[in-house]
Amino acid sequence: MDQWTGVVLAAGDGTRMKSRLSKVLHRICGKPMVRYPLDLMAQLGIQRRIVVVSPSNRGPVQEELGDDVEYITQPEAKGTGDAIAQTRGLLEGLKGRLLVMAADAPLVRADSVKTLMSKHIKSAADMTLLTCRLPSAGDFGRVVRDPQGHVTGIVEAADWSGDIHDAAEVNGSVYCFDNAWLWANIEQVGASPKGERYITALPAIGAASGANILGVEVGDPSELMGVNNRVQLSEVEAVLRRRICEEWMLAGVTIADPATVYIDADVTIGQDTIILPNTMITGRSVIGEQCEIGPGSVIKDSVLGNRCKAVASVLEESTMEDDVDIGPFSHLRPGAYLESNVHLGNFVEVKESRFHTGAVMGHFGYVGDASIGPGVNVGAGMITCNYDGKDKHRTIIGEGAFIGCDTMLVAPVTVGAGAATGAGAVVTKDIPPDRLAVGVPARITGSNPITK
Repeated sequence: MDQWTGVVLAAGDGTRMKSRLSKVLHRICGKPMVRYPLDLMAQLGIQRRIVVVSPSNRGPVQEELGDDVEYITQPEAKGTGDAIAQTRGLLEGLKGRLLVMAADAPLVRADSVKTLMSKHIKSAADMTLLTCRLPSAGDFGRVVRDPQGHVTGIVEAADWSGDIHDAAEVNGSVYCFDNAWLWANIEQVGASPKGERYITALPAIGAASGANILGVEVGDPSELMGVNNRVQLSEVEAVLRRRICEEWMLAGVTIADPATVYIDADVTIGQDTIILPNTMITGRSVIGEQCEIGPGSVIKDSVLGNRCKAVASVLEESTMEDDVDIGPFSHLRPGAYLESNVHLGNFVEVKESRFHTGAVMGHFGYVGDASIGPGVNVGAGMITCNYDGKDKHRTIIGEGAFIGCDTMLVAPVTVGAGAATGAGAVVTKDIPPDRLAVGVPARITGSNPITK
């Protein structure tokens, strides 16, 4: 793909979104719209990618995308033809071809664009456009062909003299250009009555001069769906979510009810995992093999190993190693880390804490800023009192300790390996290994009777 450059048109105002956020930064399945065409280009091996932005959205778009792409500002919103003309200083004189895509059409498939590019090369075309046949053309531009099937123009809906709802072959706003031909003809694109210049004028210009203008049809009309308002945003997201579920099911993941499961575009799921109804897996979460997630779970930017279970629970920026189960109705907050064979039951909240191998907390309670040692048993109702009103403090529980029900561990505090607390103990001082502490405040009364 060394001979290809990608351009994404992202300078539209998006006024119909009724939003302070630039239209192309609205998220679909967890990813900003503008990333879809850019990721598609990268998937196809196009290394150099240019984003055309407006003066108002350049800052936010650049903050989102970083330095992986180049940026060109279209000073005024004067149409797609003017937008592509702004890249002339970067691209004119380069050998090769140009792929142009819109930032607000995230459903175009990589296979369709790959076919488009291949036919553009094989036909030595000057311009190739993606098209589709619709039972009702609506607001799409109509592709016009001569009796031999050659593309001779695109007629926008506003200029169509017939019924705009008639069936037609329509323009998909994905274009391939021969670089030299584009720059030799772009200035011939005239302005509309509103002063805007459109890429869609180029097929007629090319046909008039004998250029090779090619149209390549796709079979799935949903690929052409764009976003101009929040209704269309939800419609496009529904299509993409269904696609994502289908892809994972075909890859060996069981999804009992795809209509109620939400999986973001950047999620990874292992084979033989089961996703139960009313479950959301978002961000860049990674789910291992043979897991069972849900019903009613939310997994956000978290990593789960193999054979894990998360029943009706919420995980945020957390990690579960292999063979861990949690829930129902528990909450792993950012920084929670559960090593292998840990069990957390119902109504357990964990924040910035690590449960080491085999630790168990079956019922209720809060663990914050703590280290729970291997094989520790935490009784129902235990709380780490980690915040003194000004600072956060850590709690350390050693290997094999037994924490009685309703124990309050007032941090900073350490419970030694093999130590125990009685029910209702309020621990304000460290407990040595293998010792028993009871009372309010807790006092050392002897050896741990469970281990001794």
